[in-house]
Amino acid sequence: MITLHHLENSASIRILWLLEETGVEHEMVMYDRDPATMLAPDAFKALSPFGTAPLLTDGDVAISESAAIIDYVLDRLPDSDLRPGADDPLRADYLFWFHAAGATVQPLLTMRFVHGIASERAPFFVRGVAKGVLGAVDKAFTGPRLSAAFTALEAQLTDNEFIAGDRFTAADIAFGYTLYMARLRGGLLEPYPALSGYIERMTQRPAWLRALERDGKFMGVPG
Repeated sequence: MITLHHLENSASIRILWLLEETGVEHEMVMYDRDPATMLAPDAFKALSPFGTAPLLTDGDVAISESAAIIDYVLDRLPDSDLRPGADDPLRADYLFWFHAAGATVQPLLTMRFVHGIASERAPFFVRGVAKGVLGAVDKAFTGPRLSAAFTALEAQLTDNEFIAGDRFTAADIAFGYTLYMARLRGGLLEPYPALSGYIERMTQRPAWLRALERDGKFMGVPG
């Protein structure tokens, strides 16, 4: 049986959502972050190839990275329509948006988040310089790329209920989490009504709500 090693307040919620959507039999082991450092505990990092979440084990196999885990789980469900096949009209859009979540948008969001923390935690005598440098990076690089991505997503979701077209796929699991985090971090999605509506639809899905209930701690969700 596969085991989800579930780290609190992490991208692991994306995999828990997937498992709730698919009903794949699994076990879950919960790991709390260190309350002082907010890092994963050593017991978790010892299992993960990169020491990061999400992490799935299956016997002697340990696999991390959201996209890889999603594919690994869906390999058990060859008839699932969560991953459009080669002849499916949604295939191209699915592949693009599925990989764009982790390869483009999530890293940009993480970069902006880390830069914000670095600016605030820099020593007092260099804090102004740090904020100036990191602010310039955001203005020249991170901000424009996020804006381009959100504009493209807004156009896609203005005409479609789901990220890859007319039905729910694993691309929605990949991007649903990413956009949920974007909304939590500073109101980045306020100029994009279609994205805001999309997040509302995704966060009302029964499987997402079950995942939050099982987690009990995700981003302040009471447990």
